[in-house]
Amino acid sequence: MAQIIWDEIGERYYETGIKKCVLYPINNRVYSTGVAWNGITALTESPSGAESNPLYADDIKYLNLISAEELGATIEAYTYPDEFAECDGSAEPTEGLKIGQQKRKMFGLSYVTTHGNDTEGTDYGYKLHLLYGCQAAPTERAYATINDSPEAITFSWELTTTPVAVPGYKNTSLITIDSTKVDATKLKTLEDILYGTENTEPRLPLPAEVIGILTETTP
Repeated sequence: MAQIIWDEIGERYYETGIKKCVLYPINNRVYSTGVAWNGITALTESPSGAESNPLYADDIKYLNLISAEELGATIEAYTYPDEFAECDGSAEPTEGLKIGQQKRKMFGLSYVTTHGNDTEGTDYGYKLHLLYGCQAAPTERAYATINDSPEAITFSWELTTTPVAVPGYKNTSLITIDSTKVDATKLKTLEDILYGTENTEPRLPLPAEVIGILTETTP
């Protein structure tokens, strides 16, 4: 039997950063062409639910029911792509004219966080996150005068999500892929779909397709 050893060299892992964020608006119930979302400063995943609801009978704790789990998120950014305007409740009758308080379009996101360790630092790997069924809620924007210590406005959006189907599993709003554990060739195939190539437009594949790509047996 092997004895447990803590904090071995090369096994002191951590996560940091966020980059390569892509927005995929939904058009006609399909995730449409992805666009780069520049200026992301933070994205906070906020799971909720999965709360205990105990039932008592026969003078004992009879069983424990667990409530459904939900996923929300918060995005903070210095800017956002034009394609996000409809997701934020804006309509554009003509270029340069935007009307607020309109219907909010659903969308998906992909983004990358850095997966590091004590020997290779931030070069160790990364995690690719796919977020489905997102809707952005209205949030405040604080504009302030330019002074001797100017700061750029940070936009912020609270997101709710609607889970999508996953064959063989419960519905989900989030998939995470660890580059240090999946086949590099299969991961490249997935990223070509997410980011596009010279011949294909970027798009957000549904979980069934993602699972198929990463579990496909190489002939």
